[in-house]
Amino acid sequence: MEGIIAGLLAAGLLGAWMWPRWRLRRALARPLPAPLRAILDRNVVQFKGMTPAHRQRLQRLVQQFLHEKAFVGCAGLEITDEMRVTIAGQACLLVLGRAGDANPASLYPSLHAVLVYPGAFLVPRREVDAAGVVTEQRQDLLGESWGDGRVILSWDHVRRAGIDEPPSHNVVLHEFAHQLDSESGSTNGAPYLGSTERYRSWSEVLSRDFANLQRDAMWGQRGVLDHYGASSPAEFFAVATESFFEQPWELAARHPDLFGEFQKYFRLDPRAWMPEPAPAADDFHDANVVYGQWR
Repeated sequence: MEGIIAGLLAAGLLGAWMWPRWRLRRALARPLPAPLRAILDRNVVQFKGMTPAHRQRLQRLVQQFLHEKAFVGCAGLEITDEMRVTIAGQACLLVLGRAGDANPASLYPSLHAVLVYPGAFLVPRREVDAAGVVTEQRQDLLGESWGDGRVILSWDHVRRAGIDEPPSHNVVLHEFAHQLDSESGSTNGAPYLGSTERYRSWSEVLSRDFANLQRDAMWGQRGVLDHYGASSPAEFFAVATESFFEQPWELAARHPDLFGEFQKYFRLDPRAWMPEPAPAADDFHDANVVYGQWR
């Protein structure tokens, strides 16, 4: 009898482990419907310039994202396919070169839900100064990435990414960069890299460029990296990730070592998806923008 019970328990555990994987394989067996592919083509600016292999790979990742992650509308917002596919498509750019078909569980495994507001949203903040004085305030944010499995986004700013001229801030790339950053166990601008040698090179390049950005922000000198990245190493990684995917030619020209580190990490070269821009004056967009801190 004990052997039978043990066998039933083992079978139950095996079934519980296999069932989600079977459901995922079933979902991926069907191609992404044409209306959803049209959303990718319309709202993910990099999609048009991809090779057929990368386009197919991104569609599979989007299918997996839609299958695994919950979308929740906030402040009365009704979630549509346009929202779901746009957010999934931009988020999956970051793992397009890193995640393999043999390991589907690697697609943002800690993320459970994406909360979407119609526009910038207010969050309470408590600031404590050096004298111990506590100040309560509310702050407008475009997005936040939390360590409890949630990402919060402003749909208005998601929709505008890649459409505005000059390039707008991409809140999806920014917040999902924080998700990747946390894979190392802490959110400090150094995601999981796999070897001591890689961390040494990463630290040398990013520490130098982070210090340079802090100097540029102090003196009001604008470049391809938004000054918000000067606030912390974690924000520097997220801001640089935006530039890597949105302005790869400019980042490669102005920060070649940084571009090289990101190219090795993401295993992609987004320049292949976009035409090289014509030379222009130093007028890169650097509008004030507030994202949420990693929480």
